Amino acid sequence: MAEVAANVFPRQGNHVEVLVHVDENLDEMQRQDLAGFLESTDGIESAEFCPLRFHLMLVQYNRERMNSQDVLGQVKSRNVHAELIGPM
Repeated sequence: MAEVAANVFPRQGNHVEVLVHVDENLDEMQRQDLAGFLESTDGIESAEFCPLRFHLMLVQYNRERMNSQDVLGQVKSRNVHAELIGPM
């Protein structure tokens, strides 16, 4: 049992996770494109949609480079309607 599917402990330092609600029903390619775009953004460490809840996206970012409103702004810059649900 040495393998771990996902680390449930919060990361130390400047990394913060926020949950974003996406209003549109995006297909798999659109979700991959949005997550890839966010991950290529300076300050965003990771972005992934929740399995089986495709309207929820978990985004991890560096709080010294951006804040949650910046993350939301990046999502909206792709012509996606979304709201912040809150930190994780």
